[in-house]
Amino acid sequence: MKNLLNGILNIFVGEWWIEIVTQTPKCTYYFGPFTSEAEANIAKTGYIEDLEQEGAAQIVATIQRCNRPDELTIDESVDGGGIPAPVMG
Repeated sequence: MKNLLNGILNIFVGEWWIEIVTQTPKCTYYFGPFTSEAEANIAKTGYIEDLEQEGAAQIVATIQRCNRPDELTIDESVDGGGIPAPVMG
């Protein structure tokens, strides 16, 4: 019965996702979907550890119920954080 209720909620409210924002590099990562907040909370530690091993710093993780994000990795540091490159010439 609990799985049926979770399935119905997922249709209307979305599934559980982990959002991890790092300042170095300036990125937002989404991991999921998970069937419960508890399942996402257990997995969160492993994702944070992986990012730390890759050199990420200032990491903030939140668990939220939402629809699948359009992008699972948003790298804002690729183009200088959204600042256009100067035009030379």
